[in-house]
Amino acid sequence: MKALSTYLRLVTLIILTSLLISCSSVSIEDYQDTQPAIDLEAFFTGELLAYGMIRDRSGKVIRHFKAQLDGRWENGVGTLDEVFLFNDGQRQTRIWTMTPDGQGNYIGTAGDVDGSALIQSRGQAVRLQYRLRIPYKGDQLTVSMDDWMYQVEPGMIINETVMTKWGFQVATITLVIINKSQLPALSIIDIP
Repeated sequence: MKALSTYLRLVTLIILTSLLISCSSVSIEDYQDTQPAIDLEAFFTGELLAYGMIRDRSGKVIRHFKAQLDGRWENGVGTLDEVFLFNDGQRQTRIWTMTPDGQGNYIGTAGDVDGSALIQSRGQAVRLQYRLRIPYKGDQLTVSMDDWMYQVEPGMIINETVMTKWGFQVATITLVIINKSQLPALSIIDIP
């Protein structure tokens, strides 16, 4: 009887912990009134640069990269050509198509995306959720991507993506995306 009581307490604790974790997750709606608000069509137009790194699940940086992006929009539908160059010489390309869904969001598709990505934008934040096929040990591996972008200055976004497989975090990607035509000249910041 004591073992059953202990088991029930453990199950109850696990359920309550799961509920608390699910209730505390951040929502895109939390950013509705934040500034500087991002306009996806304006930001992802023209030539952009990105610099980033990939960390494994322990937090160790395992790769870094730079990327050139070229964005254009026609009749509300966006195309974003991305070319990545990694520090080990690997080159990857991805072409995103972003189509409005009629509810203030976009549906994103790309050749290495399994299905489509939901792209939500509120205030200064953008969230993409999708499944990506990546090269892995001579084969392909499909991982889930939870991609958050935050416009911190006009013309500059900081992006963090959590990559998971079977619900377990396998990597984190952090990058800065710069639209040079929108970013005011950088200067020394005087912090009192």
